[in-house]
Amino acid sequence: MTDRYCVFGNPIGHSKSPAIHSRFAQQTGEDIFYEARLAPIDGFAAAVRDFIVHGGRGANVTVPFKEEAFRLCDRHTPRALQAGAVNTLIFASNGITGDNTDGTGLVQDLTTNLGTVITGRRVLLLGAGGAARGALGPLLAEKPALLVLANRTAAKAEALAEHFAADGPVEGCGLTALAGCHFDLVINATSASLGGEVPPLPADCYAPGALAYDMMYGQGDTPFLPAARAAGVTRLADGLGMLVEQAAEAFFVWRGVRPVTQPVLEALRQP
Repeated sequence: MTDRYCVFGNPIGHSKSPAIHSRFAQQTGEDIFYEARLAPIDGFAAAVRDFIVHGGRGANVTVPFKEEAFRLCDRHTPRALQAGAVNTLIFASNGITGDNTDGTGLVQDLTTNLGTVITGRRVLLLGAGGAARGALGPLLAEKPALLVLANRTAAKAEALAEHFAADGPVEGCGLTALAGCHFDLVINATSASLGGEVPPLPADCYAPGALAYDMMYGQGDTPFLPAARAAGVTRLADGLGMLVEQAAEAFFVWRGVRPVTQPVLEALRQP
């Protein structure tokens, strides 16, 4: 019998996850069916349970449910515990296990696909929600010189930075505190791009040769990337590579088989 998987989100119509996992299944010979499911903002847990009742074996979780998914789980992997957020669910007879493959996917995209060195560099991570939580541990494991976590609500960024203080040099602040600071890598982990918005950043926050990276992706540039280009940045990337890499890690968690990502990413980049 074909095993069923899905991704939950709101919104979810833009998701490329079904196309990615279908390609992974063809490549590996795994018999799965993967779909996108719109979960009501106030009905995520019910949507997950309904999917389980109807034979679901696992699921991915995207905006805005990653922290709620963490609370829903009966047990967590070490990287999910570190993040305090879950993007991958494994369903079994003894309950729901939560994992987080976001940070692994991000670092793999940055270092392997984009050839970016994180070690010894100054990194700015924008946002303090589930996406940022998943990224912090793996980014700090790369030993940056400094990782600054900036958020519209400074207190939330400061609290999250304190939570990860033992993992590396991390500081939390509000966006206005970034004036006069310069970064080699600026990662947008907010969902602002989904609403056509851009986090207000000082124009000089990008160091020479910096990479501007948006975890979001879409048809063409997300709003964050033209704003970075206008600030003089020439190295730009959206989150499609991260999406493919974290999906490959989730596929491995579910199926025990690791797909090759490069052909899938190249196919998705085709117009």
